[in-house]
Amino acid sequence: MEVKIFETIMLFCFGFAWPFSIYKLWKTKTSEGKSMYFLCIVLLGYLSGIFFKIYGALDEVICLYVLNATLVTIDIVLTIKYRKSNEVDKSFQQV
Repeated sequence: MEVKIFETIMLFCFGFAWPFSIYKLWKTKTSEGKSMYFLCIVLLGYLSGIFFKIYGALDEVICLYVLNATLVTIDIVLTIKYRKSNEVDKSFQQV
């Protein structure tokens, strides 16, 4: 049995959560409770996996690393966008 099946399952399971996170953030338009440190660490992990696949053991599992890294990047961009948007809204409320 090929052991990369376990890597594939792990990436699929972790990656399954990102679309829900993105959807919730997009619908609520608030980044409250989101940790940029966490998101950046997860992105770094996926990027490390991509580089390992490129330089060490290239196989089709790299597609899941790329997909997950893309989803985390979208989550980061939306978090930044809505964090800035929420700060502007709060400054108007103080006036």
